[in-house]
Amino acid sequence: MSAILVTGGTGTLGRALVPSLAAAGHQVTVLSRRAQPAAAAPADAGPAGAGPAAATPAAAAPVSWATGDLRSGAGIPAAVAGAEVIVHCATSMSGEAAAARNLTDAARQAGGPHLVYISIVGVDRVPFGYYRSKLAAEQLIAGSGLPWTMVRATQFHNLILAICAGAARLPVMPLPARFRFQPIEVTEVAARLADLAGGEPAGRAPDLGGPEIHPLAVLARSYLRASGRRRMLLAVPLPGAAAAAFRRGGNLAPEHATGRVTFEEFLARRLGRNSDPAPAGKQAGSTPEAQR
Repeated sequence: MSAILVTGGTGTLGRALVPSLAAAGHQVTVLSRRAQPAAAAPADAGPAGAGPAAATPAAAAPVSWATGDLRSGAGIPAAVAGAEVIVHCATSMSGEAAAARNLTDAARQAGGPHLVYISIVGVDRVPFGYYRSKLAAEQLIAGSGLPWTMVRATQFHNLILAICAGAARLPVMPLPARFRFQPIEVTEVAARLADLAGGEPAGRAPDLGGPEIHPLAVLARSYLRASGRRRMLLAVPLPGAAAAAFRRGGNLAPEHATGRVTFEEFLARRLGRNSDPAPAGKQAGSTPEAQR
């Protein structure tokens, strides 16, 4: 068993990963910018969207806590010291490359632990600012001289739910026209990361994709059925190279559809309603514009 540091251990993915690593007997330390809350330890928290928190098995190793800021580098050398494996799940819309640089610098000084990084399918095909920062972080890690493993995943179910819920706040639900997604269950990604963290450095690992590819409008109708809401869908053509890349499917991995949990199954568990497909032509909010 290994001493493993998890960055972003309190985020959506981290909250699913930490208990899995601890249950396997690893000595897990969670890195966070904030002090450990006085309530439950991170290993007691279930993955976002998974319903009640999953109980940590009695045999699970205790989880430690480290405080540090990846963007500034403050506290990172102390957090990394003694780690045999680092699973880098922390992410942000800005500062991704700086965080990777600070982490790899500290890791080299600490003796070169195995660094496992979770990235996003399409970071090299979709010229979106956040994706570019993830690609820059990938390149920094690959060129760091550290033993490394990297895996890209498609969007989590949780993200698609957040997009749909946000758009549904309006009387008419605006959606990017002709965007498709291949959402995957976060616990499945966490399980794969746990396997990779417990193994030898593998370089670029195969991508992880959800079991199904759907237009965003189809996913939105599933959300409306599951949430009991009624909205008209409005397809909004978006300009720019990034939007064009999404329309071409640059964010998809059809050859790596390894996930098993569908978006409708996720919604049924998360929202507690029947989300079985409606008969053709009877979908909530169906309009010709929404089909695109």
